[in-house]
Amino acid sequence: MEFLPSTDLSAIRQAIALAETKTSAEIRVVIEEKCKCDVLDRAAFAFRKLKMQKTEQRNGVLIYVALKDHQCAIIGDIGINRLVENEFWKTLLDEMIVFFSAGQLKEGIISAIHRASLKLAEHFPRNSNDKNELPDDILTKL
Repeated sequence: MEFLPSTDLSAIRQAIALAETKTSAEIRVVIEEKCKCDVLDRAAFAFRKLKMQKTEQRNGVLIYVALKDHQCAIIGDIGINRLVENEFWKTLLDEMIVFFSAGQLKEGIISAIHRASLKLAEHFPRNSNDKNELPDDILTKL
């Protein structure tokens, strides 16, 4: 992906892996160049396509970014939405946008991953028999 260096993708992947050492929740990141529909609809499509609703505790979180359209969304599964208030996700999106506005895409995504993992750990702490239910790779095409 020419608009995001492989070193940035690697750093984001490492942030996901680190975040998932604190929580049993599963975090995925999708970064596309353009979003040709409503950003929440596209994020929901990606969530379903990646089968994020298949986690045992229904605790998947998707961070979706459409670079050229300057849009982003965060989608949580039903298990998370019962416990984490919408205001938290809105604040996280606002913080990402501040980073993005400063040209710091990688830093904005990593910050969101980190902050989300701390919140998720409150409700979904990692236990000794936890397994990684979803891959940590960053998707750039659906």
